[in-house]
Amino acid sequence: MNRWVARAAGLLPAVWLGVLLCVALIATPAGFALLPRNQAGALAGRILGQEAYLSLIMGVLVLVLERWVVRNRPAASVSASARHLTTGTLLALGTLFCTVLGYFALQGPMASARLGQGAFSFTQLHGVSLTAYGVKVLLVAGLAWRGAGGRPAITSS
Repeated sequence: MNRWVARAAGLLPAVWLGVLLCVALIATPAGFALLPRNQAGALAGRILGQEAYLSLIMGVLVLVLERWVVRNRPAASVSASARHLTTGTLLALGTLFCTVLGYFALQGPMASARLGQGAFSFTQLHGVSLTAYGVKVLLVAGLAWRGAGGRPAITSS
């Protein structure tokens, strides 16, 4: 069972990274290339909304797998502080933060900004959202690199 969990923990971030890159490099640009701007924006919003929920699920799964593997390591192989706060845990928490900030926290203000209301312009809020998405991609890439053997965040005992 430890081997299966370690493999799943290594594969999950790679799949997640693939989804994030497909959304950013293929799906949303295709909408803007083919549709009128307002329809493309609605399509991109829908795609990014689905990605945000998927990212919440994936981030929680990575955290659960990380905790499970760390708890099942021999006590001598892991320091007390590493049992509670691993690099994989920090990376996964960072992705969750970026998802909540970049999508969920900004949806209301972005809708208001489209109507000309609020303290910030749509462009400013879109920039914050885009930055959060970019940081999330980098954090997930770190998880995938570690899981692929660069420096495993999660290894079986």
